[in-house]
Amino acid sequence: MNNSHVTCCHAPSGAGMDTEQPGVPRSKMNKECEDSMREKKQIDFSNIYSKELLPASGGEEVTRMFIQQLINLLIDYICKSHRTHSKVLDFHHPHQLLEGLEGFSLDLPESAETLEQILVDCRDTLKYGVDTGHPRFFNQLFSGLDVVGVVGEWLTSVANTNMFTYEVSPVFTLMEEVVLKKMQSIVGWSTHDEGDGIFSPGGAISNMYSLLVARYYFYPEVKTKGMRALPELVLFTSQHSHYSLVKSAAVLGLGSDSVVEVTCDERHTTASRKIHSQQVIFHLFRGKMIPEELEACILAAEKKNKVPFYVNATAGTTLYGAMDPLVDIADICQRHTLWMHVDASWGGGLLLSHRHKIKLQGIERAWSVTWNPHKMMSVPLQCSVILIKKKGLLQKCNELGAAYLFQKDKFYDVSYDTGDKSIQCGRHVDVFKLWLMWKAKGTEGFAAEVNKCLENAEYLHDLLQRRTDFELVFQHKPESSNVCFWYIPPSLRGMLPGPDRDKKLHQVAPRIKGRLMEKGCALIGYQPTRSKVNFFRCVFVNRATQREDIHFLLEEIALLGRDL
Repeated sequence: MNNSHVTCCHAPSGAGMDTEQPGVPRSKMNKECEDSMREKKQIDFSNIYSKELLPASGGEEVTRMFIQQLINLLIDYICKSHRTHSKVLDFHHPHQLLEGLEGFSLDLPESAETLEQILVDCRDTLKYGVDTGHPRFFNQLFSGLDVVGVVGEWLTSVANTNMFTYEVSPVFTLMEEVVLKKMQSIVGWSTHDEGDGIFSPGGAISNMYSLLVARYYFYPEVKTKGMRALPELVLFTSQHSHYSLVKSAAVLGLGSDSVVEVTCDERHTTASRKIHSQQVIFHLFRGKMIPEELEACILAAEKKNKVPFYVNATAGTTLYGAMDPLVDIADICQRHTLWMHVDASWGGGLLLSHRHKIKLQGIERAWSVTWNPHKMMSVPLQCSVILIKKKGLLQKCNELGAAYLFQKDKFYDVSYDTGDKSIQCGRHVDVFKLWLMWKAKGTEGFAAEVNKCLENAEYLHDLLQRRTDFELVFQHKPESSNVCFWYIPPSLRGMLPGPDRDKKLHQVAPRIKGRLMEKGCALIGYQPTRSKVNFFRCVFVNRATQREDIHFLLEEIALLGRDL
């Protein structure tokens, strides 16, 4: 156990401009003041327990000092996260963490431990975790550490309220309505459509909401009679879509067999379309749903006496960042009267950029949209939204009118008691950090950050094209900020393509990643597909990532993989 003593400093009353001493730099005065206060105010937390914090009588000063010490620890961590020489992770195997490290134990005690140990535990939890705010964390579709967003999350925790009724969450409820309307307008829905939505615990749940509401829209009797009252329903999604669609079908009783995976394009082609009287050339990159295949699947299902009702189009696939052809899919859905959902969990952030929003042309025709601000917008986890085009559907689908929460005779406008739209009862406040970040950046600030992420992706793509020790999975420029590639070690560079080379290449990415994790200098993901052996997927979300970090990643991969 570390016997660290805690210091709490407060500026003396009246400190300010008029107390500055002539000829003495203010920074020096402040330091002398802080040093003096440290000597006067010092608490040893090694003999203090949580029972002495508020609401204990006389616990205010101890509470202030304890929280200040914790804030100092968190500020140090935030500052460290932006230093490239610091580690992304200090990796230990599960058994090592379970056995305990340097006084850090996961075991739960019968008796209370001191506040000093609590502070040590906080420090060690950060020490042995992964620094997802590090500029060299390329592993997931979330990254970065936005200071305003973090502050928003802290305030949310202090407020410690629930989103089910206006009476316990008045400000947050109104913030949610304002933010949802803003996002609906960005999607392109008119005020005539009104629109609806709710924050949910992640994109998978948002996608499930879309399926739940779509089924209710066509078959409202499902709410009372269940699946036995329905025909055999089928839904359609691309083979590169998120697995949450299949999982949602299983959870909702539709069954995983009700999900038809539509083939994606494996060729790089071009097409043109008139937009505002101008002929625009579109590059149809690999990984997109093929519209003709979708329509063929719909007709095939109908011939089997199944009932198509829902199509999921993906705007930013998890692996490639590909954008399904939304206009063509919308046309098909309109012809067959199918619910069109767009999973823009990853790609929704591009709507904020004038440069890139054209890639989501057609999203305004969707009946529902999933958008995860905790991804491309770098809002702290978790922050996901399901948007529904038709007002009132979400409420009708899910409401049960629990009398202890949703009384109709309250003295305020109960339409703001939004909790019955949710399948949850208790619901975390996820809106405030997004609202606060939007106030701090404006839409233009978010757009600039999105543009930078895609510029980083294009920069990496250009670097890889010029190197002989790497091979791009796709030659075209990335649509989103995903870049997929293989590292080819010297032992494989002379081998002809074929099963033997593929077998050996399949082992390269996992082994290099393991070495990166043990070294702790960077983190990047890898994955195989049905037709491709393991390759790296580098994702850019963190605005702190600079070009030197991209160069570092490639050189480190080459260094750690040259002997494979």
